[in-house]
Amino acid sequence: MTKFSILTVCSGNICRSPLAEQLLRTGLAPWPEVALASAGTVGLTGEAMPAQAADLSRHFGGDPSNHVAQLLTEEHLATADLVFAMSREHRRAIVELVPRAIRYTFTIREFARLVNDLTDNDLEDAAALSVDDVVGRFSSLIALAASQRGAVPQPAAPEDDDVIDPYRRSDEVYVQSAQQLLPAVNAVIGLFHRAASVRQA
Repeated sequence: MTKFSILTVCSGNICRSPLAEQLLRTGLAPWPEVALASAGTVGLTGEAMPAQAADLSRHFGGDPSNHVAQLLTEEHLATADLVFAMSREHRRAIVELVPRAIRYTFTIREFARLVNDLTDNDLEDAAALSVDDVVGRFSSLIALAASQRGAVPQPAAPEDDDVIDPYRRSDEVYVQSAQQLLPAVNAVIGLFHRAASVRQA
């Protein structure tokens, strides 16, 4: 089966990126064609998620039980179709490692902002494909999101495209981080659901 591969990236790969990976996996479960993974730019290789992050994952429907942190490699980026960085810093690190990844790398909050106002009419490239071509339909969303970069207003503050790092901080910061991440994850899931089912007018 052809796969559509999504990679989420943060620093240590124990808080933000695994949470995003697990929640996306839950939301995109109807499509076995979607493969999900996560990695860290300074990966705390072999580490599990902190209790606070794991608890938040379970609370929102994810499964943190099998997560093991890994360091981001060129191979991860070469085999990914879409990369969600948790911050602009991670996006820079990704592009420095594999420059061509700029074409399919977004911070997850940036991606959500770019696709926020898309209508079904904007999904014409997806609608033109067979409903059985899930990978093709999802692949069409990458260029569509990128095309919005000049059309959609920038955030009020650049850091609004980032998800705050909660590592070794208070429970309240973990909650704040999840509250920034969750709407973006839901926006991605919502768009993918629409892309999978949209029909030509």
